[in-house]
Amino acid sequence: MIKHLRRTALAAALVVLPLLAPTPAQAHGRTAEPSTLPMAAAVAVLPLAQEVRDGYQRTSFRHWNAGQNPTDGCNTRAEVLISEAVEPPEVLAGCRLSGGRWWSYYDARWVTEASALDIDHMVPLAEAWDSGASQWTALRREAYANDLDAQSSLIAVTAASNRSKADKDPAEWLPPATGVTCRYTSEWVATKLRWGLSVDYVEFEALARLAQSCPDTTVTFDPAP
Repeated sequence: MIKHLRRTALAAALVVLPLLAPTPAQAHGRTAEPSTLPMAAAVAVLPLAQEVRDGYQRTSFRHWNAGQNPTDGCNTRAEVLISEAVEPPEVLAGCRLSGGRWWSYYDARWVTEASALDIDHMVPLAEAWDSGASQWTALRREAYANDLDAQSSLIAVTAASNRSKADKDPAEWLPPATGVTCRYTSEWVATKLRWGLSVDYVEFEALARLAQSCPDTTVTFDPAP
């Protein structure tokens, strides 16, 4: 079964590789247009590589920085909370948030206290390091850790669900809520493709199996500049 999934994924890669070739805009350093692929095809084009944790420190990824508007007093964490609130909080002096309501999709829970939420990196910092970020500049790692330009890169979730996930990939952890596996897998793959991060063999096979279970799910990603 695993070999069949691998052959299917690799065959899909041959079909979609032309879609992922650099565009003229990319070649000249401009932002590329977003790409949308069936999930199995998206998984197939993820680069395979062994993970390497050597040298990892969480402080290698500077966060939270001043966010998209450095003059408003709100850091990246606060901007994610404001953006994802189902019922917007009141923004007080110093960007202190009062009130508001959030939906933590990992565990299907409503949250009414901003302090009870964590901002999860869809692909955790340690996993990003293992998958290629160790070779990046400090500025690129900071951009990754504060990525407000892709909606699924940073997610407001309960602290309990975020800490349960920790630095695990989808071979080791999936959200416990019912009916969100396909969404989560799509967002994981999109983040890895956006930042050119690799997957190891075990992760690839888990993603390939999940893709087969989500035949109608697509992956949309916009390559990071």
